[in-house]
Amino acid sequence: MEQKPTDAVKQSLADQRYIATEQIATVLFLADRLEKPLLTEGPAGVGKTELAKAWAAATGRELIRLQCYEGLDETKALYEWEYAKQMLYTQLLRDKLNNLLAEAESLKSAADRLAGEEDVFFSQRFLLQRPLLRAILNEKPTLLLIDEIDRADAEFEAFLLEVLSDFQVTVPELGTLAAKHRPLVILTSNNTRELSEALKRRCAYLFIGYPNVEEELRVVQLKVPELAPKLARQAVEFVQRLRGLDLKKSPSISETLDWARALVLLNAKQLDQAVLDQTMTVLLKHESDLQRTQRAMQTGRNRGGDDERRYR
Repeated sequence: MEQKPTDAVKQSLADQRYIATEQIATVLFLADRLEKPLLTEGPAGVGKTELAKAWAAATGRELIRLQCYEGLDETKALYEWEYAKQMLYTQLLRDKLNNLLAEAESLKSAADRLAGEEDVFFSQRFLLQRPLLRAILNEKPTLLLIDEIDRADAEFEAFLLEVLSDFQVTVPELGTLAAKHRPLVILTSNNTRELSEALKRRCAYLFIGYPNVEEELRVVQLKVPELAPKLARQAVEFVQRLRGLDLKKSPSISETLDWARALVLLNAKQLDQAVLDQTMTVLLKHESDLQRTQRAMQTGRNRGGDDERRYR
C-alpha cells in the first residue's frame, strides 16, 4: 500500500513521543507545505504547545516561543533599542571621535567623517531582540510558537497580522530587516476570547479537543509506561467520566498524566475509594468540582451494581 504523506508526519511526531491523529497530521502537513501559520485552538492541556515543540524537534527547526499575556506590546514582542548602551559606547569612544573630527578641514568634512562611522553607533549591537525579531533574523530554520494568543489584546493581534504577512520589520535606526528563513508559525488559543476573522483567514486551522478513551490510553501508556495496563485503562475511563460532569474545569490530558504518575508513586493497585480520596486533587483544582464529583460517586455507590463499579 502506498504511504500517505501524513504517515511520515505521524511517525516523525511519534519519534518525539507525540501521538497525532490523522486530522492533526494532515493539517500540520498542509500548513508546513503551504507555508501558512497554523492556528490551533482547544481546551487548555490537550497538547497544543507540545505539538509545536514536537514538530520543531521532528523537523530540525529551532523553537522560539512568544508567550502572550494581557498588556503585551511591540517592544516586549519585537525589539527594544538600547539607547543607554548606545550612549555608553559614545562616551567610551569620545577620544577617538575627537581625534577623528580634529583632522577635518571643515564642518562638511567632519560630518562626512562622522557619517562614515555610523555603523558603529547604529547597528544591531544596540538592538535587544525579542522573540518575533529573533525568529525573523534567525540564521537557522525556525518554528515560531505564539502561545495563548487569545490572552493578548486585540491591538497586539492586529500588529501581529502585519508581521505575519511579510516577515519583515522596519527599525528606524537600521531600516527594513527581512527574514532570512521564513519561519513556520504555530499559534495556540484556549478560546478565552474570539480571535479576529482576519487572523483566522491567514492561518490554517486545527481544533484539538479531548481525546477518546483509546487515544488517551495510548498517551498514558506512552508517557507513563510503568503504570499497570489494567489500572491505566481504569484511570483513563474515570477521567473520561469526569469530563462528562458539569465541572468548572475538566481535567486535561496533562492532568491525566500527572494522576497516572501519582498512582505509580503511591503504588496503587486499583482505583478504590481510598486512592480516589487521596489523589482527586491532582485532577480537579476547584472545590466545587471536587464536591460535584463526590456527589456523583456517592450516587453511583447508592445505586450499586454497574453504577458503583463505574467509579472503581
